[in-house]
Amino acid sequence: MKSNISLIIALILTLITTSCETQKEDINKKIKSPNQDSELALLMREMYDEAIMNKKNITNNKPLKINLDHEKILNAIATEPEKAASSEFKAFANSYLQSIEKLKYSNSHQKKEYFENVVNNCMACHQTLCPGPLVRIKKLQ
Repeated sequence: MKSNISLIIALILTLITTSCETQKEDINKKIKSPNQDSELALLMREMYDEAIMNKKNITNNKPLKINLDHEKILNAIATEPEKAASSEFKAFANSYLQSIEKLKYSNSHQKKEYFENVVNNCMACHQTLCPGPLVRIKKLQ
């Protein structure tokens, strides 16, 4: 009987320990680590992919597909959190969000112009805060 109780306690402790380690791994996935990208970096890659698709859609006179939650740009965990917390980043992010809204509700004659505004907002922010992706962003022009 005592060995059964000991076995049950050991199993419970194992489950608790495993659960805590899983929670730590989940948290670490959200924070930049040497082998992983931040939430903001991943979001921006998704934004880029969506923009490439919409660039093609505009060129081919097809409907836009804006499915991402672009508002997440304001709260996603960044590689360098101090930059994303700055008033400068917030201003760039809000300008970007406004340009996305204009693009989303643009008519066929405005789509190209508003898409260029979105790309220009990306360029302006990255020129100021994080120049690494500029080469890639230029492909959207």
